[in-house]
Amino acid sequence: MSDYNVLKNSFKIYPHSWHDLDDGCVFMADDGAKDVLVVCGSKASDFSGEEKTVEGIGVKIAGLIHENADALRSLFPFTAPSPVLHEKRSVGTGDRLGLATPGHIRVFRKYDAYPVFAQQSIRELNLTGRTFADVMDSATFAVFREDFEKPWGADGDHLKTFEEIEYALKYGFTMITLDCSEHINNDAAVLPDEEVEKLYKPDSTLEALYMGKTFKVGEHSVAFSEIEYKRAVLIYGEAIDYTVQVWEKYFKGKKNAPELEMSIDETESVTTPYQHYFVAAELIRRGVNITTLAPRFIGEFQKAIDYIGNVPDFDKDFAVHAAIAEALGYKISVHSGSDKFSVFPSIGKYTKGHFHLKTAGTNWLVAMQIISEHDPSLYREIHKYALNDAFAEASKYYHVTTDLSKVPDVDKLSDSELPSVFEQNDARQVIHITYGLILNKKNDDGSYAFRDKLFADWRTYAEEYAQKLSEHIGRHLEEVYKGFE
Repeated sequence: MSDYNVLKNSFKIYPHSWHDLDDGCVFMADDGAKDVLVVCGSKASDFSGEEKTVEGIGVKIAGLIHENADALRSLFPFTAPSPVLHEKRSVGTGDRLGLATPGHIRVFRKYDAYPVFAQQSIRELNLTGRTFADVMDSATFAVFREDFEKPWGADGDHLKTFEEIEYALKYGFTMITLDCSEHINNDAAVLPDEEVEKLYKPDSTLEALYMGKTFKVGEHSVAFSEIEYKRAVLIYGEAIDYTVQVWEKYFKGKKNAPELEMSIDETESVTTPYQHYFVAAELIRRGVNITTLAPRFIGEFQKAIDYIGNVPDFDKDFAVHAAIAEALGYKISVHSGSDKFSVFPSIGKYTKGHFHLKTAGTNWLVAMQIISEHDPSLYREIHKYALNDAFAEASKYYHVTTDLSKVPDVDKLSDSELPSVFEQNDARQVIHITYGLILNKKNDDGSYAFRDKLFADWRTYAEEYAQKLSEHIGRHLEEVYKGFE
């Protein structure tokens, strides 16, 4: 292999990416405006790119495209995702830009939780203009670049339809988060008891199993009064049926089937412990092997900011949810988990370190903070656009209670004060939910108003972004781990 070492003189190589082969090598290099794979030896024929001679050695300069990501996954299995949701603790690290995985990797070298690097929802794909192939490939290239050999997962997040599920499965996603929100009857949660009685359709099998029954879950009990049993059926019956349908179509008996998470968190109504128990117990009774389930907890898990609500009340309620998951044999999942520092220790404590935590938009906010520090004029322009033009449209996609009157006036801040904007909750939410509109805004001539400038800056400050991101996400895990270590 020593003959190939001379190539190190001719490329700006990412040091962890050098991989020797029997008759060659593969590595990733910084080629100025872009990163490339460099392949030499017989495996070069597996990659698409430009053939060159460097230091007397024939090499192929291969772009970071889908075809080459597939070749990389075949050659180095650790660059392909695998199921990790069944592990004791796991964390989804949604990366809307395809830039965050190097920073995330630094976190998961320190903690024993398993990462889900490729995590994206259809909503996020639509807003960013990305594809599931893009999401998977950017994670693969980063994992190879950093030589991260710990198993990692890929989550087709908040998928609602058969078509969306098939789209994620086509690209090898190892986890499907089934969003059942369109099959949940939120109105039934607030109906008067007499209306519940009118709408409920008798089911002797379910009544015998649940109505008037009390179930012991750890140190807690979950009781079903007659009316609340009927209410649970009205709220979640259709969602349970749909999940069973999805399970039987895409999971049951399938070789190398992905893991399934059921999401009932994107709703207006809180999931009570007995409703959680009913949903999970019914799925299990009907043969569905859920690996995780995401209830809608009390309080507010809004985007980009800490938990809104009374923490002791959350603790009391969450303790029962965690006990239900433990008793029934799956893992609790906490969605919109970015920046929920006040309840992270509780999540660690009551799950006994057995959890799935999802983060996403906070990675984008760290990226934007980098812009505020290094390109203040660009940030000012983006901030004003987000506040004055984009927020109203973006708020259709996300539930936030942002008070725009509290957002700092960037014209009154010096350049050095701009990063402080990210310490203010309302400003964080403005920037957080407008990411798609910011990235896709175009000038009159069809060129992007912000995207190209942003990505150029992020490339320039890639190391700083990775470090800040590792510190920020690392703080998430540090706080969760305090609850059980």
